[in-house]
Amino acid sequence: MTSQTIETAESRAFAGLDAYRALEAKQQPVWPDLAAAERASANLATQPPLVFAGEADQLKARLAAAARGEAFLLQGGDCAETFEAATADKIRDRVKTLLQMAVVLTYGASMPVIKVGRMAGQFAKPRSSDTETREGVTLPAYRGDIVNGYDFTPESRMADPERLVRGYHVSASTLNLIRAFTQGGFADLRQVHEWNKGFVSNPANQRYESLAAEIDRALKFMDACGVDHTALTQTEFYVSHEALLLDYERPLTRVDSRTGELYDTSSHMLWIGERTRDLDGAHVEFLSHVRNPIGVKLGPTATVDDALRLIDKLDPEREPGRLTFITRMGAGKIRDVLPGLLAGVRDAGATPLWVTDPMHGNGITTATGYKTRRFDDVMDELRGFFEAHRAVGTVPGGIHIELTGDDVTECLGGSENIDEATLATRYESLCDPRLNHMQSLELAFLVAEELKQTAR
Repeated sequence: MTSQTIETAESRAFAGLDAYRALEAKQQPVWPDLAAAERASANLATQPPLVFAGEADQLKARLAAAARGEAFLLQGGDCAETFEAATADKIRDRVKTLLQMAVVLTYGASMPVIKVGRMAGQFAKPRSSDTETREGVTLPAYRGDIVNGYDFTPESRMADPERLVRGYHVSASTLNLIRAFTQGGFADLRQVHEWNKGFVSNPANQRYESLAAEIDRALKFMDACGVDHTALTQTEFYVSHEALLLDYERPLTRVDSRTGELYDTSSHMLWIGERTRDLDGAHVEFLSHVRNPIGVKLGPTATVDDALRLIDKLDPEREPGRLTFITRMGAGKIRDVLPGLLAGVRDAGATPLWVTDPMHGNGITTATGYKTRRFDDVMDELRGFFEAHRAVGTVPGGIHIELTGDDVTECLGGSENIDEATLATRYESLCDPRLNHMQSLELAFLVAEELKQTAR
């Protein structure tokens, strides 16, 4: 194949991709300096890819196994990453929390757990309003560190395209640390289990002692048999984020030299949010052209027709592992809505991966103005997710959780009994409330119990 032929093929691929430019793109910032935005985009286009196409393909194969019921997806991380929090300690603690959860889920499910962080790119956030008003002053809404600052000043809230470039570099350093942690011995299964034993030793978590003891016996058995495999000391870890900001995603989309296909190299997996999943919108059009694994959030208003049209647009070839539906129904609605959705998609012959996001449908605001979630509501939606799949005979393929490795006080309840008065002590999220380290581990033990029941 001549260089001219290759160039023509690439031009055709990008021409198809750029069809999104003619469509409505919701939730995008208004750049006050368009020339600066173009320079930032051009800069990003010259940067090395953050991930590689082969890694995205490997994740797709893992997700295909989850859709068949042969693996389980654990996807979690910050609601919105910040540049300030991209420190070695905070990145380590988020990875550590996901590794601890994965050990428990692996044992409960008796199958591999696919670990995907909401990390290294989860900087942009959709907002319900373009503006925010405080004491009679109205400014642009905070759209995440990759767009503007959180401080309520005109200078901070002005959209700055240079933040796109900074977001890329922070993502690169985050990925570098993740790879070091997961390949350099930090992920040793025996060490991770020791961390979990500390969690179970808390009297409030005694109900999980028996499961932890089972895991302990299994590890001692492997040691006695002389099992010493890299699978015990290293682990696969992928990253994902919502592909919200198209001025960031487009310049990081590249042609794979192996296949000539387009990949968005900003992340292994991208998802489309509930607010931007319009069939005739720019986000769906854009992601229909890249070969990464794609997720779509489905809220309680989603219909079978919506799901099937999204499948036809995003996964017309019905490629295993290509499409994940992430349901976010709310604890009070999931048992009414999800079974019909599962049955309708199943009856149409499609087999996407089904994952639950039990966080976004359960938000409340306290009398003191704190956005929060009740741990019991989160768990109720999780149970409803498993109940719906058992009723319909489909595969509950994973969970999608907003969490942190820190001891914040943002969600009510859990074994720590965080109440409304406690929220103010360590409420650190700039957007939505996250489960803290202890609540995340408690959730993992509870989900492991559901997985053991499903296996039976």
